[in-house]
Amino acid sequence: MSGELLIVTALRSEYAALRGQVGSATVTRCGMGPARVQNWLPQLARFAPGAVAVAGVGGGLDPKVRAGDVVVASEVRDAEGRRVLRGAGPLVAELRRLGLQVHHGPVVSTDHIVTSAAEREKLAATGALAVDMESAAVVRALGSDAAPPTAVVRVIVDTAYTPIARLATLRAGAKALQVLRRVGPALPHWAGLAGPRQVLLASPRSFCAGVERAIEIVELALQRYPRPVYVRRQIVHNAHVVADLQRQGAVFVDELDEVPDGTTVVFSAHGVAPAVRLEAQRRGLNIIDATCPLVTKVHSEAKRFVGRGDTVFLVGHAGHDETEGTLGEEPGRIQLVQNPGEAEAVVVADPDHVAYVLQTTLAIDDAQDTIDVLRRRFPAIEMSPTDDICYATTNRQRAVGAIARDADVMIVLGSSNSSNSLRLVEVAERLGTPAHLVDDATGVLPEWIAGARSIAVTAGASAPPRLVDEFVATLRALGPVDVAERVVATETLTFTLPRGVVG
Repeated sequence: MSGELLIVTALRSEYAALRGQVGSATVTRCGMGPARVQNWLPQLARFAPGAVAVAGVGGGLDPKVRAGDVVVASEVRDAEGRRVLRGAGPLVAELRRLGLQVHHGPVVSTDHIVTSAAEREKLAATGALAVDMESAAVVRALGSDAAPPTAVVRVIVDTAYTPIARLATLRAGAKALQVLRRVGPALPHWAGLAGPRQVLLASPRSFCAGVERAIEIVELALQRYPRPVYVRRQIVHNAHVVADLQRQGAVFVDELDEVPDGTTVVFSAHGVAPAVRLEAQRRGLNIIDATCPLVTKVHSEAKRFVGRGDTVFLVGHAGHDETEGTLGEEPGRIQLVQNPGEAEAVVVADPDHVAYVLQTTLAIDDAQDTIDVLRRRFPAIEMSPTDDICYATTNRQRAVGAIARDADVMIVLGSSNSSNSLRLVEVAERLGTPAHLVDDATGVLPEWIAGARSIAVTAGASAPPRLVDEFVATLRALGPVDVAERVVATETLTFTLPRGVVG
């Protein structure tokens, strides 16, 4: 049994639900409650497991957790302290792929069944999502040094809305056991990730100066102006950044008609069309502009070219907030060109008076292919005197190029609507390395890293640095990790803050 996955359950029904669903893994029972766990713990040593999963049913604490949902613990707590569980991210991803409703957060263990609403509410106030009676004691017994990869999975029976004393709990319990059976096959997939790896970190990665500035602008606006402070569109394209600012009090809207007259509105880092700005002024909104100065520069160049009579091509992606803002500077005079095919087909009234500008977050190689077609078709075409693709986008793509060929797989931390993050995936794939874009470690499917002994990691310019740290910590929790960082550039640029949040 040494080196195998050990699955620890408390109840006979949990044992029965999992046995036969987990391949060659060993399923055992520790008994219900901390006292029985203590009596069982001497048996743990004889298993010498390669990975451990504490699995079964539990109670929901957070109101958003419903009967039949799955909670995978980010940490376990009890009266004796807490233990952080960093290795379960790929298990979360696998369970979500199975169609299960999965939450990732703290689980608290108590020495009794929690029945009162008051106690449930008190535990929920600590941030815990679920409660059980065994996991903390089992995890603590595994130790902190050289502990095997460990996960805690609870399928919810009773919730904040359906306390355990209700008759409906019987039906919820049966449903939870059915879900637990579905959880079973994912556990050995996750356990199979245990082992040593090399991690290659791209540098630069994560936040650029424009993103840092935009986030600081919203935070300062929240301190300076009456709540709520509204933000038109996502301030930057990252789900974690948006969620963090929402927790601080920012309200994100798609359009200005959702913003009450006379309140404060922040324009996102991607810029806005003049029509949006004029509407905000007409409405008497307190405008704070977080547009990245490098995006503002593209707007200025486009207006300059149009002002002298040129037709302007904007090389970029349709629907992106940045392209919408730039196109809005001179509607009808700026044409979007997305790829070489569109560059071949575009028609202008005066081929001798044309120019082009670029979306700041394009992949360098892709943009060049489109530019080459435009230059061939319009020999007189002009461009901005300085690069439109921003330094941060260029640096992050170069950093990916420096490590991708040496890795079995590339993981890019960033959100799916982040153009610069998507381009990093494309750069790696062009170099022949499989690449995947995920919001965080809980989006990494087991098969992406199973058998991968060298994993390249980067993050888009809108992704918080902590996401990289958390993913590396996930890999460390699954086995020894050798981290090497390759630096292709050092970034020192900063941008001043706009009027309205300083002075």
